Amino acid sequence: MRKKGFKDYLKAFLSEDEVSKLKSSLEIVGDIAILKIPEVLASKERIIGEAILKLNKNVKTVLKQESPVDGDFRVRGFKLVAGENKTETVYREHGCILKVDVSKAYFSPRLQFERLRIAKLVNVGEVVVNMFAGVGSFSIVIAKKSKPSKVYSIDINPIAIKYLKENIALNKVENIVIPILGDAKEVINSKLLNVADRVLMPLPAKAYEYLPEAIKTLKNFSGWIHYYDFTHAKKDENPKEKVAKKVEERLKSLGFPIKFSIQNSRIVRSVGPNWYQVVLDIWIKPKL
Repeated sequence: MRKKGFKDYLKAFLSEDEVSKLKSSLEIVGDIAILKIPEVLASKERIIGEAILKLNKNVKTVLKQESPVDGDFRVRGFKLVAGENKTETVYREHGCILKVDVSKAYFSPRLQFERLRIAKLVNVGEVVVNMFAGVGSFSIVIAKKSKPSKVYSIDINPIAIKYLKENIALNKVENIVIPILGDAKEVINSKLLNVADRVLMPLPAKAYEYLPEAIKTLKNFSGWIHYYDFTHAKKDENPKEKVAKKVEERLKSLGFPIKFSIQNSRIVRSVGPNWYQVVLDIWIKPKL
């Protein structure tokens, strides 16, 4: 849906000032549309929801996001605004099918470019450990688009693992993607030491804390870590440099016999005023 058409349509029901208060973009996951609606427009929620349904023929449900991503399970609070009363949907991306309940497991369509970028970096026969797999969005895309040997996919949320198992079957990657329920620290220390060529850490809230386990799961302290973090950066600050400095200091303090270099950094997306999600592609090798 084009934002201009949506806002133009709403001008028949809302004032110019009210329309201007709808600042966030529409997020569409399968046939579910998600929108942040400010409290001052609470009485107009139904009108806004019906407009989205009218202008997006493939959308069946409109949800208002009532709380941000929170907790160990990374879930958001929603309120039905218009359409069918449901939170489960099927999303398609890069030739992959992903079933998800947006209220019970984390998922963001805004990371689709990043998922494909990582998949293109994976080499034939690699073993990948995804420390925070969710419903399998990164893992499934890697399995379908690359030729890894295994993608061990860990998540602490049992509902996310349930959907991960369904998505593995839907995409016919049972021999590649291995779902594991549990905390990544415990899983790696008990089952996945010294196994990975590449590690994914797509949970900015936990990645810094879990860096030691990312190193431990690499084969002989050698391989790639894709590290994600959130950072605040003023106009005169570089968010990529801020995250890089923070991670470099952390890696030096851990005491592992390694050398490292940040081969690439990029801003994945803006997540708020002066707040950014940043990814670092870090090459780790043993110190001789």
